[in-house]
Amino acid sequence: MLYIKTYGCQMNVYDSARMADVLAPLGYAQTATPEAADLIILNTCHIREKAAEKVYSELGRLRALKEARAAGGQETMIAVAGCVAQAEGEEMARRAPVIDILVGPQSYHRLPELIATVRRAGGQALETEFPVESKFDHLPDSAAETGVTAFLTVQEGCDKFCTFCVVPYTRGAETSRPPEAVVAEAKRLVGSGVREITLLGQNVNAYHGEDARGQVWSLGRLIRHLAEIAGLERLRYTTSHPRDMDDDLIGAHRDVPALMPFLHLPVQSGSDAVLAAMNRRHTVLDYRRLVDRLRDARPDLALSSDFIVGFPGETDADFAATLTLVEEVGFFQAFSFKYSRRPGTPASILAKQVSEPVKTKRLAELQALLLHQQQAFNESTVGRTLPVLFQSPGRLAGQLGGRTPYLQPVHVPGDPALIGTVQPVTIAAARANSLVGRLAGHSREAP
Repeated sequence: MLYIKTYGCQMNVYDSARMADVLAPLGYAQTATPEAADLIILNTCHIREKAAEKVYSELGRLRALKEARAAGGQETMIAVAGCVAQAEGEEMARRAPVIDILVGPQSYHRLPELIATVRRAGGQALETEFPVESKFDHLPDSAAETGVTAFLTVQEGCDKFCTFCVVPYTRGAETSRPPEAVVAEAKRLVGSGVREITLLGQNVNAYHGEDARGQVWSLGRLIRHLAEIAGLERLRYTTSHPRDMDDDLIGAHRDVPALMPFLHLPVQSGSDAVLAAMNRRHTVLDYRRLVDRLRDARPDLALSSDFIVGFPGETDADFAATLTLVEEVGFFQAFSFKYSRRPGTPASILAKQVSEPVKTKRLAELQALLLHQQQAFNESTVGRTLPVLFQSPGRLAGQLGGRTPYLQPVHVPGDPALIGTVQPVTIAAARANSLVGRLAGHSREAP
């Protein structure tokens, strides 16, 4: 039996599913609890501070479990995968001998070989090199059950080298899957019942997949092609970089109805001085002009973003500029964090580190503004009729759960037969974390 615990981003969610696919031919079926597992994988994320320490804490609990199972004559193998394994593999192997396998995010296709190595020779197996060949060349077709929505990785790595970010060091340089492989996987997903696909990449709009004829595709071209797949109702993509939002992709927002009017476009700060220190390679004016072009192409576009407060050297005036940018652009939602030092990144050794109390105060002020904007956006949908993709039964009897084009969760009374379809829903109320509605033409609202 196989148990996978996934930390962090949507890329890791996708990777965990593919690890399960790789291991299925070995007879590993997934279980919901580590106590029942012969193989436990921690698929880790290195973006936040103390990410590795959280893994060590979990490994402490798993060591006790491994010892208890061994006393009962049961073998338990423990693997650490993902970005923490990539960044700190040798140190983790030294500090946590309970680990049997350490494998980076570019090498998990080698899990069967690593398992065999440990069983044959004992000790620890470490695989954190960046392979010459793409892991996607070695992965089997997905065998995991899918629902109405699915993630599909099309691009990995990043060449931007923002000074706060570990991704270029843990995921490597930007690489893109061939468009034929992406289209084939998308068709398999749709054939299994998926109606919405989110294209994933650390810097997804830097996609530059080369086809069999040697032609390089942009993300915009890929989206246009995917939108022609019969049965695929919706497309999304994340995460993007402002520097790679080209004319073709902006045009896709205008021309492709299946591409949802919701875009995650991280800006990180509203101060040019901070953006320069972050090596973001765009200015505040660049970002504002890009937003204007996107909204000209798709007037109903809603924006999400990322913000870091308390970056080294950030002054009160710099932070005020971030608040101004938020007020002027308007975001439906955003992810905001206090700056945390990541070992090995240029920002970790910068002077003028901002004190923790100042970071905490600034984050609270920014999050209050962002929450106000999110609530205002949700309230603006009340009384409107929006297309909702129903994904699952609701928590209550006779209730369905779905998502609007803006990813807002909606609860509606309805027949389970509607799951997997897009239906018009009149929004009746906006609650703290979801919307309440009724099928257009029906009088009863969700409880």
